Amino acid sequence: MSNSSSMAQFLLLALADRWELQLLHFWLFLAISLAALLANGLILSAVACDHHLHTPMGFFLLNLSLTDLGCICTTLPKAMHNSLWDTTTISYMGCAAQVFLLIFFLRAEFHLLTIMCYDRYVAICKPLHYGTLLGSRACAHMAAAAWATAFLSALLHTANTFSLPLCQGNALGQFFCELPHILKLSCSHSGYLREIGLIGVSACFCFGCFIFIVFSYVQIFRTVLRIPCEQGRHKAFSTCLPHLVVLSLFVSTGTFAYLKSPSISSPSLDLALSVLYSVVPPALNPFIYSLRNQEFKDALRKLITGCFLEAITSPSSACYGYH
Repeated sequence: MSNSSSMAQFLLLALADRWELQLLHFWLFLAISLAALLANGLILSAVACDHHLHTPMGFFLLNLSLTDLGCICTTLPKAMHNSLWDTTTISYMGCAAQVFLLIFFLRAEFHLLTIMCYDRYVAICKPLHYGTLLGSRACAHMAAAAWATAFLSALLHTANTFSLPLCQGNALGQFFCELPHILKLSCSHSGYLREIGLIGVSACFCFGCFIFIVFSYVQIFRTVLRIPCEQGRHKAFSTCLPHLVVLSLFVSTGTFAYLKSPSISSPSLDLALSVLYSVVPPALNPFIYSLRNQEFKDALRKLITGCFLEAITSPSSACYGYH
């Protein structure tokens, strides 16, 4: 019998049985990582360098890009390392760090998406109060609350889970360290129930955020449908569509991954779902927002064609401050 104090490492799920297929997964994850790093990096640079994007939505999108980068950098580097070197091990502390960071960034992302929904609600339903309700100080407080709540949640879940005695081996049925798979190794009934209670509290909080999001979008759609001008309705919908797509992708994949029936669970399905909720949204979010937002497209075009060219010709004057 082993326990959490003596266990030195965990065994992760191999992405494939053959090394050639593992190498294919390495190149696929490398391409996704580079695309996500480049796209989110461009979003961060565009928001920092273009004063037209110094808005509440631009500020929240900058924070969202940070969470996307965090999610990608938490799961994929170790998966790529294991695929390239044909191994499945991860150290005990490395696993704890992965669980903490993944919960931290995923919770922060969901909180930020909820706040961005509130931003759209105020912008469309209460436009005259937008400057008051979403001033710079209010935005900073909301973003800080999102990060702080996510940090506290990650700390509680990680500390409780890794204090449990583990006596069911050290093999995890996932390619990264994930909370449910670690709980399956526990042999402490009381500790398991304590963690289930924490998960229940977190689920209730997230459900409350989801109800708020649904209520906000009902109000948004009611307001937009009352706009007499078709062009005005199209513009209002176009500002909400990127957020709605990103939110739907994130919530649907995460919900199905954790609430699906055990009878339909399988290693290949769990692998596909984990990639869908932890890898795909961070890689797609920048493209969804930039492709549907003309201001972001203009800022990215200016950044690519102007800022980098200026950096080559005159490094000392390249993109240093806000306008």
